[in-house]
Amino acid sequence: MLTQKIINESVETDNVLRSEIDSDEQLIWSGKPQQGILFRSSDIFMIPFSLLWGGFAIFWEVMAITSTRKTPNSVDNVFSLFGIPFVLVGLYMIFGRFIVEAIQRNKTYYGITNQRVIIVSDLIGKRVKSLNLRTLSDVSLIEKSNGKGNITFGQDSIWSTWFNMGAMPGIGVPQTPRFEMIDNAKDVYNKLREEIKKS
Repeated sequence: MLTQKIINESVETDNVLRSEIDSDEQLIWSGKPQQGILFRSSDIFMIPFSLLWGGFAIFWEVMAITSTRKTPNSVDNVFSLFGIPFVLVGLYMIFGRFIVEAIQRNKTYYGITNQRVIIVSDLIGKRVKSLNLRTLSDVSLIEKSNGKGNITFGQDSIWSTWFNMGAMPGIGVPQTPRFEMIDNAKDVYNKLREEIKKS
């Protein structure tokens, strides 16, 4: 069952990428980021912060609603409405961001051809990021002990590194292009380096 799922994902990834490559291109490697809910090192800070934010926002909203019921007037109604966006942001930070990021990774496809690196995101409309192998200069690998890792194309920003802001829709922080949390990252990195040398 699991093997069939992996095969289906591999075929799906190949199909998505093959629809993006030119007739004179050869697909060397294709893959996807690790799937499911993931915790990152930045969550050491983000989880306590989100619990404080969300907890306070919910407490404040409950107090505002309780106050409105005791003495109903238009000012109290405004106070109870004012807290709703803060509660929604708090709920997103507590658990929503994990779900959004998991969906985002599920709809992301990576590829290396003999000419370029391709990153396809199909979350809300298809977005294709293409990097020519001839112009790639700053390529870095971060590998974990289990073989998974990130290959980053360019200088990483502190926001991407520490807070994973690229996974938060609407934040507006541009994320450095990367193959994120891929299996056998070192092997993929070596294949990429070989293709860069050939180009």
